[in-house]
Amino acid sequence: MVRIQVDDVTEKREYTDDYQDKTLYIPGPTEVREDVIAEMCQPMFGHRMDRMTDLYTTIVEDTKEFLGTDNDVMILTGSGTEIWESSTLNLVDENILVPTCGSFSERHANVAERLGKNVDRIEYEWGQAIKPEDIREALESSDKQYDVVATVMNESSTGVRNPIEEIGDVVAEYPDTYFVVDAVSALGGDYVDIDEHNIDVIFASSQKAFAMPPGLAVCTVSEDAYERELSKDSASWYGGFQRALDYYDRKGQTHSTPAIPIMLAYRKQMKYMLEEGHEGRDQRHREMAEYTREWAYEHFDMFPEEGYESQTVACIENTQGIDVAATIEEVNEKYDMAFSNGYGSALGEKTFRIGHMGEHDVESIKALTDAIEDVADL
Repeated sequence: MVRIQVDDVTEKREYTDDYQDKTLYIPGPTEVREDVIAEMCQPMFGHRMDRMTDLYTTIVEDTKEFLGTDNDVMILTGSGTEIWESSTLNLVDENILVPTCGSFSERHANVAERLGKNVDRIEYEWGQAIKPEDIREALESSDKQYDVVATVMNESSTGVRNPIEEIGDVVAEYPDTYFVVDAVSALGGDYVDIDEHNIDVIFASSQKAFAMPPGLAVCTVSEDAYERELSKDSASWYGGFQRALDYYDRKGQTHSTPAIPIMLAYRKQMKYMLEEGHEGRDQRHREMAEYTREWAYEHFDMFPEEGYESQTVACIENTQGIDVAATIEEVNEKYDMAFSNGYGSALGEKTFRIGHMGEHDVESIKALTDAIEDVADL
């Protein structure tokens, strides 16, 4: 075996326990309630005890109630990236159609290629949204049978919110094609009717709009997707729908050892989310998004295509030519607030991003924009 040689550039940097807390306005992780964090300090217990059954069945059924879905729910220890991989292994034999409009949709396509699948892209300029009519044309005109259409709901690299509801309605006309949605940075802060729009798999990560500590992937699975995996000769082991869901039905637990402390935090936060409600949470995020867009248009411009702006992450075009990196650093030092530059080298100084998700509200977002105005002399 020939191993690629690389130069080591990272040296150990000792964690010191001496850091100033920062209010997070990045596209995740986001702010977590103190009492939710405190839940992780409970005494440890075994993942095969009755207490674990109580915990896991609670968070699974509460998640189903919050999302308003009849589909099955999987909550796995891992990031949303795990579901990129497992849904591809579970549902795709050969062909997958992936419209790409930014870094994370492109990464979904890259994952499928790495797994040996035949990937066809519909490529959009960054900042543009995926169009349902383009999906229809691709499905109608191709001589291939696509096993899956995989779409990102919220392209946090560009601040685009794609119309997954309309895309799902199109895919529904092709019963042998399954619809997979990456909602990592939107679910929990942007309402979507999962069952109504033919979404076979939709997944998120706990550290984004759910406002929980990182470490859990949350996923819903339709009966059709479950049956699809049963018909395949091979599927994911860790993220297999059958393995996870059958074990839940039999035992009310996870098939592999879970991150129990994070699930304890999840239980606490999901009770808050149920109290606010899916639609109530959607409305609060909508108000934050509207405020941030108005502020951006007053001082800069929005990067995404008009009418397709994200409800959880604002990607703002740096029309004033401010020094984005320096502004971020000074806001961080002066106000103990952290927001984000543009994603990657192409957008690093051309845009900056504000995560208005999780437990933030308009008042807390205004505190950040006031700080930016002060530092950038707007």
